[in-house]
Amino acid sequence: MAAKGFVRILLVEDQPDAAQVLAKGLREQSYAVDIALDGEAALYQTSINDYDLILLDVMLPRRNGIEVCQSLRADGSAVPILMLTARDAIHDRVQGLDAGADDYLIKPFDFHELLARMRALLRRGPELQPEAMHVADLVIDTRSRGVWRSNRPIQLTAKEYALLDYLARHVDQVVGRAEIAEHVWDEAFDPFSNLIEVYIQRLRRKVDEGHSLKLLRTLRGEGYILCSGEPRDNV
Repeated sequence: MAAKGFVRILLVEDQPDAAQVLAKGLREQSYAVDIALDGEAALYQTSINDYDLILLDVMLPRRNGIEVCQSLRADGSAVPILMLTARDAIHDRVQGLDAGADDYLIKPFDFHELLARMRALLRRGPELQPEAMHVADLVIDTRSRGVWRSNRPIQLTAKEYALLDYLARHVDQVVGRAEIAEHVWDEAFDPFSNLIEVYIQRLRRKVDEGHSLKLLRTLRGEGYILCSGEPRDNV
């Protein structure tokens, strides 16, 4: 896995319109999504990026999904793979699973079923993902994506939630801009933008405003830290 938590997905789908629609839905659920339109592009993407999950169509140009899956497993990759295909014959499903896929979903599928299967695969990672995270009096429900502080709900956008989730999975650790960009945003992120700073400020207002204990802090020149208690002297 790329890191504790799950945020970055590779969607391998050769129909650009279908890929964009599905990616949009996933991004609205707080996932960062990269798209590959063929098998060779998928293997290239996995060689330069770390992914927490791959959604892999079977019928692809250049190299099909079965070949991509076999190649990844042969190289020692343990990333969870969910195959998506219109082929519903039993032997097709068996072939996909034997190639190393972790699950198989037949098109057309219900988006909510896809999300449920994704959550199930992500929970099977090297570290069992908690259903809820507690940071001082902050509670993050990883299933419902609900957030509360001192029992009061906090309304977050999908990207704000993704950023808070990532920081919470690295509680009391300094997280730099590069790490946040890699795991919370996708390949379209502009490293010269101030988006991360903007979202940190939004989170700080929503999470810390009105509370004497400030959980979200900035370490100049280093990054950001979500603290479980009182700050260190240099924070």
